[in-house]
Amino acid sequence: MESTSPPRADLFDPATIAALGRIEIIARWIVDGFMSGLHRSPRKGFSVEFADHRPYQPGDDLRYVDWKIAARADRWVVKQFEEETNLRATIVLDVSRSMDWSGAASRLTKLAYAERLCAALALLLIRQRDAVGLIRFDERVQSSVPPRARNAQWRRIIGALTESGSGRASDAPAGLAQAAKLIKRPGMVVLISDLLMDMPAVERAVRSLRALGHDITVMHVIDPAERSLSMAGEAVFVDPESDLAVPATVSEVRDAYRDAVDDAIREWRSTLAGAGARYEVISTDSPFGVPLRQAFAARERLP
Repeated sequence: MESTSPPRADLFDPATIAALGRIEIIARWIVDGFMSGLHRSPRKGFSVEFADHRPYQPGDDLRYVDWKIAARADRWVVKQFEEETNLRATIVLDVSRSMDWSGAASRLTKLAYAERLCAALALLLIRQRDAVGLIRFDERVQSSVPPRARNAQWRRIIGALTESGSGRASDAPAGLAQAAKLIKRPGMVVLISDLLMDMPAVERAVRSLRALGHDITVMHVIDPAERSLSMAGEAVFVDPESDLAVPATVSEVRDAYRDAVDDAIREWRSTLAGAGARYEVISTDSPFGVPLRQAFAARERLP
């Protein structure tokens, strides 16, 4: 009798899997499915280094008592250690108003897709013993969670994903600058955004991070409707971040619109490659396993 493997959540339609539970439950299913699809475990292990002392408390492991200080100062203190992980990573998430949009009721908004991707990517990194943090930005930095590798860190990231946002503008350079402050040694930065923002400013911020030795991956989140303009008839095109409204007949602008989007994607790809960053276009109808695989491949290329 042939055995059939259970369906993997990382290969499900993203809107279907997202409808089945809370964000943390979905992220666990996605990562479990993704990990089951790997042919080997990439975990390389980790070590710890001394960080600080704290006063001894009843129940502390006596192995970590600093006996030299106890003998010299008649004071019991315990050594505290900080995990030296494979990698320190920060996810920088755009939560501006333009992200809170979907071209069809059957699809997740770009923001809902990105939030679930963030949760899954953070959990995946933590399971690799990597330290991971999160920055959320719109017109300013809304949340800043410093990278940690402990299991409780994922709960902090899930909590941050529920905080307020959706300001009109997208200040990615501010988010990337905050990432540089959080990672004290060369690490990995993942920017997740629809990139409706000033390209030269983003390029300068990416170059600054690269100069500090950080590896940069940019995930350009796009709704399928933003590429094809499949609607018909008269329409009013509205910029959600500036409220600029332009009426047009769809059939008359469809080809020019598609060419403009393709040109923008090519320009982002070229500009970011020139700045030393990896660039990936992520469609909101793609299973979560697609961007996870791309992020994981970037992680594996790091020393």
